[in-house]
Amino acid sequence: MIFRMVILFAGFFILAIGIVVNLYANLGTSPWGVLHVGLSYITPFTLGQVTQIVGLIIIVISWLIGFSPGFGTIANMITIGFFIDIIIALNIIPTQTEIIWQLTQLILSIFILGGGVFLYLRAQLGAGPRDGLMVALAKRLNKPISHIRVSMDIIVVLAGFILGGPLGVGTVISALSLGYIIQFFLKIGKFNKPSEQLNLLEFFEIIKRKNK
Repeated sequence: MIFRMVILFAGFFILAIGIVVNLYANLGTSPWGVLHVGLSYITPFTLGQVTQIVGLIIIVISWLIGFSPGFGTIANMITIGFFIDIIIALNIIPTQTEIIWQLTQLILSIFILGGGVFLYLRAQLGAGPRDGLMVALAKRLNKPISHIRVSMDIIVVLAGFILGGPLGVGTVISALSLGYIIQFFLKIGKFNKPSEQLNLLEFFEIIKRKNK
């Protein structure tokens, strides 16, 4: 279990790096990033805090429609926003203004994001809030996950754009390619069960058994 926890939080930290690298490529951030940045513009909260608040709201909605959150779901909501604020405060990620470096950083960010998602899914301690909502809606509406994912992305991008979020070509590239990059990491990591995640009850049951 300790190894799985290390993998989980390593994945979260890598995800946070990918989010900031994506943002600072200055070509438009990922779909959810458009919403988060837009909300940070109109509220007194930092980007990390907005990410946490949105994550909490999504967890509640997902739970109400049948998704059982895992330890990783809660930890995702708390720690990624915290890591984002730390990385931004350290000012270690360059902001790009020339198109060749913007594209390079954008592509790099997508691979970083894909690697982070792979690691946290590999820990099998619970899907993230947004992925959990996607699965819950697909089950409730009896629709393919691909349809739900596209619909969610369109809604959050439109909402974020209205709020002033950074919509651009990078948003489209991220939305169209990230799923394939995640699948690439799942394949080379020989992990074909990303949907098999422990919920909170199962997690604490394992902890309880180990402490006996």
